[in-house]
Amino acid sequence: MNREMTNEERFLHIFRTKIHREGAERLLEYLCSDSCDFFTAPASTRYHGSYPGGLLEHSLNVYDCLCDYLARPRVRELYGLDYSEESIAIVALLHDLCKENFYVESTRNVKENGVWKAVPYYTIDDQLPYGHGEKSVYIASGYMRLTRDEVFAIRYHMGFSGNEDANSVGAAFAKFPLAIALATADLEASYFVEGQPKKV
Repeated sequence: MNREMTNEERFLHIFRTKIHREGAERLLEYLCSDSCDFFTAPASTRYHGSYPGGLLEHSLNVYDCLCDYLARPRVRELYGLDYSEESIAIVALLHDLCKENFYVESTRNVKENGVWKAVPYYTIDDQLPYGHGEKSVYIASGYMRLTRDEVFAIRYHMGFSGNEDANSVGAAFAKFPLAIALATADLEASYFVEGQPKKV
């Protein structure tokens, strides 16, 4: 009987079969090392993926959403968006590299049924305060060369919801449509795939 791959196995499979750039294997070695918590880190402190392995799960969800978006006939035929499987895997799997070694577990007191109780929660301990998208680009670029499309897609994947100047976001989207596609996939993964379940 075939068992379903774990998230870590699936990430490793996609990475190894799609990304063949010089330096990629060194980056993967780092991600798998004891000095990196990429596979066990949350994706946020309290929003989407705020649990162990949330960052890994979110990265895979963004990959799936990006593949689906770029496969749409309208996107391919009318918009002309056509990117290699390698570029798609790079921007989706690595867009939130900035969140590795970023969150730490702590506790806070919460009153439950009239009794104070220490409950775990995540807080931020940013050892490399270099922004969000730009930090992901910086980390990935330390191991392998990224194309300009990949750099701008990762850098601006937060779109207009980030801290970036709106004019810069618009200019990046106009010049590098992969950034729009990745931002769309990130929003879809965060709000629909990982968001709150719909009320029935």
